[in-house]
Amino acid sequence: MNIEQLFKNNREWIENKLRSDSQYFEKLAAGQQPKILYIGCSDSRVTVEEILGLEPGEAFVHRNVANLVNNVDLNVMSVINYALDHLNVDHVVICGHYNCGGVKAAMQSADLGILNPWLRNIRDVYRMHMDELNAISDEAKRYDRLVELNVEEQCVNVLKTAAVQRGVRNRGVTVHGWVFDLRNGMVKDLQIDFQTKLEKIREIFRLD
Repeated sequence: MNIEQLFKNNREWIENKLRSDSQYFEKLAAGQQPKILYIGCSDSRVTVEEILGLEPGEAFVHRNVANLVNNVDLNVMSVINYALDHLNVDHVVICGHYNCGGVKAAMQSADLGILNPWLRNIRDVYRMHMDELNAISDEAKRYDRLVELNVEEQCVNVLKTAAVQRGVRNRGVTVHGWVFDLRNGMVKDLQIDFQTKLEKIREIFRLD
């Protein structure tokens, strides 16, 4: 990759934006008012603005390996708190993707060094849904299903946070679980009933 080309691309992007709106960067610098908190995978092929047609400022984005919401990860916890309590987003989206390298690695019985504690979160998802997953004989379909179940469990982890619980109670915030399919470009809504899931965990995890 030619690094200098990236700066050229940047200048061309600036020119294109100014041609369509001479005040584009003044508006951009004035502040952000995103309505969506998007938590996705760090995979270089999965960029929220590209796949959803969003402009800068329309989504508050956090990305990590396999789109995890880990309660001891101060990065994602800070992002959630800021998005809900200060930016007042209306939607929280957890978006995984098929062919996820992190999920694939978690399916292997191997010592992966520093990745072990991170991938343990996905292995726990497998453990919780072992009967369903082991009943799927096709490995590729089992892999796809674990991607979906991982998104579902991360939605539950989001619902365990005080900031999201307050947002649901006070402003009607909604939580969504999606999966992006690299094979056809489609985003799949897993139709997760977050209200039911919140009620199921409320006895232990109620923080609002």
